[in-house]
Amino acid sequence: MAHQHPPRFLKIVDDARSRIRETNVDEVKNRLDRGDKFLIVDVREESEFAKDHIPGAIHLGKGVIERDIEAKVPGLDTEMILYCGGGFRSALAADNLQKMGYTNVISMDGGIRGWREKSFPLTKD
Repeated sequence: MAHQHPPRFLKIVDDARSRIRETNVDEVKNRLDRGDKFLIVDVREESEFAKDHIPGAIHLGKGVIERDIEAKVPGLDTEMILYCGGGFRSALAADNLQKMGYTNVISMDGGIRGWREKSFPLTKD
C-alpha cells in the first residue's frame, strides 16, 4: 500500500526527478541477473535495512549519505543505483550526490515495495 506523501515533499521530489536518471525494479533485477557491475545502495533508515534489503546492497541512509559517501565510494564515476521504500528518498539522495560531483547515479523508481511486489529476492545478511 503506497504511503500518501504531503504535497510539499512531493514538490521537492519532482524537482529532484527533473535532474536525475531513474530506472525501474525490473531493469535493476535484470542487470543483477546479468552480473552487471554497479553498486546498489539502500538509502532507507537502518531499521528498515535490518528488516530486509536487496542482496548485495550496502546501506547509506539518506540522513548520512552525503556525509559518508566519499569514504565509501571515492570514485565520482562509480555507477550507483539507489533505492528506498518507493523511490522518493532515493531521488532526493541521487540529486544531492550529483551536486557533490557523482556522475553515474540512478534512482530506482518503485523502491523496495516494487521489488517485494514482484517477489524478487531479499536478504537480512
